Amino acid sequence: MATIPAARGRKRASSVKEIIENIETDPAHHLTGPFVDTPPTYVVHQTDTASALSSPSPLTISPPSEDNAPVAAPKNNGHQRNGNGVSRQKRGQGPCPQPQFSKGLWNDVTSMNWARVPTSSLFLMTIPVLLYLQWEILSPGTTNPFKYLLMIQYPVPGTSDPVMYQKGYGDLAFLAYYVIVFSFIRQGLTLHVLRPLAWKCGIKKEAKLDRFAEQAYAIIYFSTSGALGLWAMYNSPTWYFNGRHYFQGRFRYHIYTFGSSATDNTDLDYPYWKMTKFMKSYYLLQFSYWVQQFVILVLGLEKPRTDFTELVIHHIVTLWLIGWSYLVNLTPIGNAVFITMDTSDIFLAFAKTLNYLGLETASTFAFAFFIGVWSYTRHYLNLRILWDVYHDFDLIPKWAQAWRPETGAWLAPWMKWQIFAPLVLLQLVNIFWYFLILRVLYRAVFKKHLADERSDDEDDGEPADDYYKDD
Repeated sequence: MATIPAARGRKRASSVKEIIENIETDPAHHLTGPFVDTPPTYVVHQTDTASALSSPSPLTISPPSEDNAPVAAPKNNGHQRNGNGVSRQKRGQGPCPQPQFSKGLWNDVTSMNWARVPTSSLFLMTIPVLLYLQWEILSPGTTNPFKYLLMIQYPVPGTSDPVMYQKGYGDLAFLAYYVIVFSFIRQGLTLHVLRPLAWKCGIKKEAKLDRFAEQAYAIIYFSTSGALGLWAMYNSPTWYFNGRHYFQGRFRYHIYTFGSSATDNTDLDYPYWKMTKFMKSYYLLQFSYWVQQFVILVLGLEKPRTDFTELVIHHIVTLWLIGWSYLVNLTPIGNAVFITMDTSDIFLAFAKTLNYLGLETASTFAFAFFIGVWSYTRHYLNLRILWDVYHDFDLIPKWAQAWRPETGAWLAPWMKWQIFAPLVLLQLVNIFWYFLILRVLYRAVFKKHLADERSDDEDDGEPADDYYKDD
């Protein structure tokens, strides 16, 4: 038996302190782990600890020394979040911990988990591209069936400068493919760009990392779609929310250029079954985005808010409006509604990102500006659209006020209410949210507290590293 050397008080105190600090991360001392009887200041002379514990013979033990240091406790590989171990990190040190959702490529594809995993959605995106290229190489000059997935199709014969496009069943393939594309874009940006950005800006709680990434992505998407929507309207007679032209048949309008005007005869007889390539692309991509948003809602990619029911209603009504307006050749109305929704969402997301960054004063001013934008776009302009549907529907040529899908005419007289009803329902959801917005404003002004009424208490969420402790 080795002679016990003189005690080293300072080193032993340091060792005990280290053990206490590591209690929460050391599975040997965690209440949920095994109760392993391993004295921290002695070394077991056995190569296999498990066999040592089960050995009937007494074990030889000795105190620590320079050449015989204690066996270090096994390092914890981190906590388990969404199926992925995230290493223990201190505030401001190391990379942002990334949750991983993949359960294997085959499982991701068959279980819809590709909507969470950027690499899996990228794999699905790549397959049609490779098949398209293979077809072009092996069968040049023949109709490539994979083109319906990747590009806008169905040009109207005889049109040029610009070439006009019509609807077709292949649009469903385009729609489905770009749902996958938007899943890749969203998850790729939020996980690998926006969450690390939030981490570098000092956001450490898991819930706020996710919220910041969601809102930053909303800024990126709605800024892009809002600008494209305004451009589409600017290049059409419906600029600026000229409601009569949602329905009016052949009419004359003026083009003003540097003080002079010219009159142009324009054939805008309903049905508007001919679209520019830009308008058709814009409309179907918006449709794909909202289908993908509904997938997010179904899969629970975003933490549910207290207004979850209203959000479900909003998404269903939005898809209803987009689908029907495209089917019945009323894309001008759909374009107008898109603009009113997208524009206000930019400023809401911007105010919330400032709030997550702790810039309360800037967030308050941004939120006040957002309320003005919301009031104008989601209520004033939307109520104008409702009035135009109610008042100007009869401007549709009489021959087109019939249910004749083969001619492109879908607007029988009763269809007026089919268009009017979902717009009213959408306005009711907006009014509900407007009430919550005004309540947030009241609290920000009189109680100096700015928080999203729709969100759960994000401060109660776990840190991005469950084992993070303030020093």
